[in-house]
Amino acid sequence: MTTPSERAGRGRAARKRVPRSSHGRWIASSQRPDPVTVLERQAADRLPDLVPVRYGRMAASPFAFLRGAAAVMAADLAATRNTGLTVQLCGDAHLLNFGVYASPERTLLFDVNDFDETLPGPFEWDVKRLAASVAVAALQNGSPRPKAHRAALAAAESYRTTMRRLAGLGELAVWYERIDAGELTALVRPRERDRLNRTLAKARRRTSLQALDKLTVPDGDGGRRIAEDPPLLERVPDLDRVTLGKIFSDYRSSLSEERRALLDRYRFRDAARKVVGVGSVGTRCFVVLLEGRDETDPLILQIKEAVPSVLEAYLPPTAYPHQGRRVVCGQRLTQAASDIFLGWMTGPEQRHFYWRQLRDMKGSAEVETMTPSLLRDYARLCGRALARAHARSGDRVAIAAYLGSSDVFDRALADFSLAYASQNADDYAGLGAAIAAGMITAAPGV
Repeated sequence: MTTPSERAGRGRAARKRVPRSSHGRWIASSQRPDPVTVLERQAADRLPDLVPVRYGRMAASPFAFLRGAAAVMAADLAATRNTGLTVQLCGDAHLLNFGVYASPERTLLFDVNDFDETLPGPFEWDVKRLAASVAVAALQNGSPRPKAHRAALAAAESYRTTMRRLAGLGELAVWYERIDAGELTALVRPRERDRLNRTLAKARRRTSLQALDKLTVPDGDGGRRIAEDPPLLERVPDLDRVTLGKIFSDYRSSLSEERRALLDRYRFRDAARKVVGVGSVGTRCFVVLLEGRDETDPLILQIKEAVPSVLEAYLPPTAYPHQGRRVVCGQRLTQAASDIFLGWMTGPEQRHFYWRQLRDMKGSAEVETMTPSLLRDYARLCGRALARAHARSGDRVAIAAYLGSSDVFDRALADFSLAYASQNADDYAGLGAAIAAGMITAAPGV
């Protein structure tokens, strides 16, 4: 087992291969794949009727485009030199993939909350994705480039200082590290606290019981069924008992014994296909309505298709051939606490899926309406959460030594973020041109 000083030496040695200042450069290669072509390749295995919805959502703004273009940025990051300092990457660490959710103890936590693209890889890829999203959001919100630079700098600085703090802690202390929602008030300016408190109050109301009122209607037999809202929410035709039994059996087997016992207390009521997010639109996603003690005791689970990570083409193969298990294990490794119903299964046509609660006091920030000061505070908070997540799976001592005590890395990431925001603006314009030319079809406003 290596000593802390040997681990730190490994981090400092990485500076020779990839100087910290080198992260500030972004120049697109002449071999860079066309972004629309990358998106079209992804669309090939998606539900054809939903692909225009995805393009319509991506065409809404530069930030929405960035959200849906994880595959584009993955190819760009893979074309740069990397440190070789590996962590369990989120894989899509933009601002809206952070948020609050309830721990099993019903405490509101702030953390990374999306793991569709998770895979082991160089830590800086996540930090660059985060910094770029900060710059894109800031510019879209009307901030001048110097303020966008400062916001991205805040995210990188927070990541670096948090990682250096965690490098000095013991293993259990790092594992138990978390960001309670109660801490958030102290992290934002007084004039923004009312807005924060409203966000947290809204998250606490987002439960299966609230979703029951919003997503279902009486079925005429004293129970509830999912209300259709095509194409965003469409009930699944009646499932035969054999198919339904296999689906639940496969999912149930991925849970721990005590959670199987809890799941067994619920009975199936209804299922529907649901459209979610931006980047995920077109993949198969469903919601399942379960009933516990009676119709006032619902559990609504989300079933999301797990396809290969956008990073998989550029990194060593995943340890988990089942893509649903890859997502679940990456999430459990990275988050401070995870959904008790998080599990996976293989569905029809041998497609991979993972399960989680649809709403468990989940809440995200309204990034596109943030003031410059609030965005900077939020970027700082996301940088802290990302460092905490990386410290659980990677060598935090080596990463902290690589980052160092100066702001060289921070400034490089902020420079990169502005350069990549310009690239994203060009790519966004390219999508708009492809839509206008009839090369692809978009369904805006859906």
